[in-house]
Amino acid sequence: MPNIKSAIKRVKTTQRKDAANISQKNDMRSAVKAAKAAIENNADNKGELVSLAVKKIDKASKNNLIHSNKADRIKSSLMSKAN
Repeated sequence: MPNIKSAIKRVKTTQRKDAANISQKNDMRSAVKAAKAAIENNADNKGELVSLAVKKIDKASKNNLIHSNKADRIKSSLMSKAN
């Protein structure tokens, strides 16, 4: 544990941001998984779930949680499976 006051604050800030990043990344992964499942089962709301997943992927990419090329790759695979 750090002794310097500013270092203690940085640890708290980092933990808070890490939790938020992990939460957002898990949310993105869940949306992608739900979209893939809907595509496989040919569900009625698959277009809605795919667009939600794309939105979450774009947001994660914008916040540098995933690389932009990976985001493009995931979106491309979703779109090709959907059509």
